[in-house]
Amino acid sequence: MFLRVHPTGKMVLSLTTESDGKEPAYAQLVARELGVPALDVKVVSADTDRFGVGHGYNTSPSDGAPAAIASATAKIREKGQLLAGMALEAPADSLAWSSGAWMKGDGSDPTQVEDIALYAHGTGELPPGVEGGLDAQAVYSD
Repeated sequence: MFLRVHPTGKMVLSLTTESDGKEPAYAQLVARELGVPALDVKVVSADTDRFGVGHGYNTSPSDGAPAAIASATAKIREKGQLLAGMALEAPADSLAWSSGAWMKGDGSDPTQVEDIALYAHGTGELPPGVEGGLDAQAVYSD
């Protein structure tokens, strides 16, 4: 699966698997992990635009999807923390995560996911070795 946070803060969760009716729950999981409204998360099952066809990936619904979503959202938060450090001019490890925002240890300057997504797509300086954009990929299986 692949999770992309667009500069607007809207997200697309692309899956290799066919629809299993759990897409609203997947959107809720992403929303809960990243502190955004579930309506801001679009879930695309069997996303051939992202993964192509004949790729050899499992296309059957998998019970491993929630764990993969948790892994991808953790990657988004980790990269976002580095970017928030640059944006807030503070050491990344001094920032705290709460309700969809990174903030300084004293609770000041909350920086929302959508602000970091815009920053990641070219409005600010990137930390050394960090590529632009805000997305993550995870592999899941049963």
